[in-house]
Amino acid sequence: MAEFILEIGTEEMPARFVPKLAAELKEAFVRLLDEAMIECTAVRTFATPRRITAHVVGIADMQRQQEETVTGPPTRIAYDADGNLTKAGQGFAKTQGVDEAALFKLETDKGEYLAATKTVGGGKAVDILPAICVKSIESLSFPKKMRWGGYDFTFGRPIRWLLALLDDAVVEFSVENLTAGRTTRGHRVMGAGPFTVTTAADYFNVVDKDGKIVIDPEVRKQAIVAEGDSLAKALGGEIVWNEALLDEVANLVEYPRPLIGDIDPRYLELPREVLLTSMQSHQKSFGVQGPDGKLLPHFLTTLNIEPVDVALVKKGWERVLKARLEDARFFWEADCKVDFRVWLDKLSNVVFLGPLGSVGDKSRRIGDLCAGLAESLGESKGIIPGEYEDYALAGRLSKADLVSEMVIEFDSLQGKMGGIYAERAGKGEIVSKGIYEQYLPAGPDSPVPSSLSGALVSMADKADTLVGCFGLGKMPTGANDPYALRRCALGIIRIIIEHDLDIDLKGFLTDARAGYAEGIPWKADQDESLAKLLDFFGQRLRALFTGQGIETRVVDAALGAGFNDIRTMKARLEALDAFSKEPDFEQAVLTFKRAANIIRKQGDEAGQKLTGGYDPDLFEGEHETAFGTRLEETAPRFDDLWEQRDFPGLLGLLRELRPSVDGFFDNVMVMCDDMDVRLNRLNLLKGLVDRLGRLADFNALQV
Repeated sequence: MAEFILEIGTEEMPARFVPKLAAELKEAFVRLLDEAMIECTAVRTFATPRRITAHVVGIADMQRQQEETVTGPPTRIAYDADGNLTKAGQGFAKTQGVDEAALFKLETDKGEYLAATKTVGGGKAVDILPAICVKSIESLSFPKKMRWGGYDFTFGRPIRWLLALLDDAVVEFSVENLTAGRTTRGHRVMGAGPFTVTTAADYFNVVDKDGKIVIDPEVRKQAIVAEGDSLAKALGGEIVWNEALLDEVANLVEYPRPLIGDIDPRYLELPREVLLTSMQSHQKSFGVQGPDGKLLPHFLTTLNIEPVDVALVKKGWERVLKARLEDARFFWEADCKVDFRVWLDKLSNVVFLGPLGSVGDKSRRIGDLCAGLAESLGESKGIIPGEYEDYALAGRLSKADLVSEMVIEFDSLQGKMGGIYAERAGKGEIVSKGIYEQYLPAGPDSPVPSSLSGALVSMADKADTLVGCFGLGKMPTGANDPYALRRCALGIIRIIIEHDLDIDLKGFLTDARAGYAEGIPWKADQDESLAKLLDFFGQRLRALFTGQGIETRVVDAALGAGFNDIRTMKARLEALDAFSKEPDFEQAVLTFKRAANIIRKQGDEAGQKLTGGYDPDLFEGEHETAFGTRLEETAPRFDDLWEQRDFPGLLGLLRELRPSVDGFFDNVMVMCDDMDVRLNRLNLLKGLVDRLGRLADFNALQV
């Protein structure tokens, strides 16, 4: 068993390119080695800004050999009337490299064919690896590719060298003007090289010791965190780590060297969000905070070099960051002098989306929606009538900071700065929190707003965008979702669930559509676009809950009973999911699905109007009477349990009903000749199905 190394050396890659390259290279190598029948113990891959490396451990020297049967032309074509091979048969033998005497007839589902058994594999790995290397390099994807020189080959950045070694042997292949060899290069300053790698086993030692390269991104991250924590601890603080930024920084350097810099304490007067954004977005640096959570006058940056004069480098970083902070302070002071009304006036000149009006119009609609939501939730969420205006104001001011100096410079602070300015202007916590958290959740894994006002502003904003886009026919298609409508719908769903909000979804979306002014050239009328939007929410709910591991048919059954009240739908689903794991679930489904099928076929499909009302005087026999009596007796308990939202109890009640339903089906002919009795029995089943339909669509529970 041998060891193989492939290194693709490039110009510096953007940090956003680097993380997935190692994963893609590993996937390609594993697949290509398997297809080539070359066995190995493991494939590891690494990526830095200047190199992508594949390391194959325990690679076999030879392909494995195996016999396979290959079919050729049908025997009627392969042989002539005298039983001799035709040119087609002879050509098949020649193509497969077997003797004509070794051919045989093989009976298949499609008829009799000429066939041959041949041994494949057995080639040398060193002869097969060149093609694998070329294919793996070509398989790597990038957000953007480029050409260089006069070459046709495209890659994320120009390739500068190729190294490929199988133990001590060079695996020769070429990409444009470059031919793989045993030469690598190190850090541009700390160990430029070139360095000769004698064997594949020497590679990591050469790039580490001679080239000064930390090739593993996880090791780079750990080094940054460990040294950063140590430096901050010496100052009596801790680093404000940002995981996304940490990943980016680790992919910007090959030789990480954390460095603490200082900032003028006067800049600490700026909001924490502004300071951290200035450090993180422009300088790729981290803040330092004290035990009380307040920022200290320091920052942590990561160098890609061991500087000769640390003090000089530190001074340079401090000077650049100071310029950023000075700009931020200027924007802060300018914004603090502006009244919200000035920004609201400016919003009238900012276009929201084509014919849907301005952002000023949108903020007015959001304000109205927030007031309506606050009033509908009322005391159930501790909202008193005097606070309705605060919720409306939070929505009205939600977009004001878009035209502030700070957000124009730091767009990632939209919403947050509005909340900070509102708090500073004395607008109150409901308003400031509502504005600050309006863009949450930003994705499926990000938190929802912690405050109720933030939740309502976020929902109103997202609903306004959804009804507007659906009304214009701008629905997502396939993977294309330019207005992030899937994220909007999922955000509303998560907020309703996590804040336990009693929201009438259809009514809420109807109010959102009604908030738009007349004269908008809608592509679809309100009923049509609303129906499509509700179906869209159903799809998002289905994806959400199946993604949590709940069986698809159980989710479909819960959704089939309605999802206008999302929080109730979730509670029903949880109870149904638990019920689906009980030993009697499948039999219960068969029983109740039988009732639902009869009603569907004999009612709706037959054009027979069934009301669910029945006459006990028309009951015949003990089983029909027992079923009707049991259904009547459990009705008050069903209503009480429904009022209490005790869905496990409701499903338990169905379990109590099942014996009488089974007895009815086993002993009573529903479709009897007497029309009055038949309709009475159908309505008896209709009463049961109507009750079942509030819990789940049992037709969706295919067994």
